Amino acid sequence: MVTLRSAAADAPDAHALLAEYFQARTDGFAVLDVAYRTTFPDPAAFMPPAGVFVILDDDEREPVGCGGIRLVSDGPRGTRYEVKHLYLRPETRGRGWGRLLIDDLESRARAFGARELVLDTHHSLEAAAALYARTGFVPTEPYNDNPNATRWYRKAL
Repeated sequence: MVTLRSAAADAPDAHALLAEYFQARTDGFAVLDVAYRTTFPDPAAFMPPAGVFVILDDDEREPVGCGGIRLVSDGPRGTRYEVKHLYLRPETRGRGWGRLLIDDLESRARAFGARELVLDTHHSLEAAAALYARTGFVPTEPYNDNPNATRWYRKAL
C-alpha cells in the first residue's frame, strides 16, 4: 500500500526526488532544443499554512513521488494555492498514484481554506495534462511568468 506523508521541501528524500524531477525536465527540454531553468523551491513556501510538500512512498516505504502546494496571490474566487513539482518516478507511472498525489494536495488546500487550485506546465507533458483534465483542472490564462510553462490550469474548490 502506498502512503503519503508531509515533508520539508529540503529534506534529503524530497531533495533527491526534486533533483530527479529537474533532471527529467532538463533532459526533456533539451530534446525540444529549449533551455529549462531549474529553481529548487524555497522550503518556507511549503510550510503550513503557506503550503505543504508531500512524498509518496511505495509498498517498500521507498520515496517514489512528490508534490506540493503553496499559497499564491488571491484569484477571482479568493484564496488560491498552486500545485508545484508533481513528480513520479517513471517506473511507477500508470498506477493511479498521480491522482493520489493530486487528490491529497487538493484536500490539504481545502483544509487551508483554498477556493481554487492553479498550476502551470509545459505542452510537452501530455500525460500530465491528461491527469489534470481527469482531476477537474481546466485551461486558464497565465497567472505567472514561469519561463518553463506554456500551459496554465485552474480548478475551483
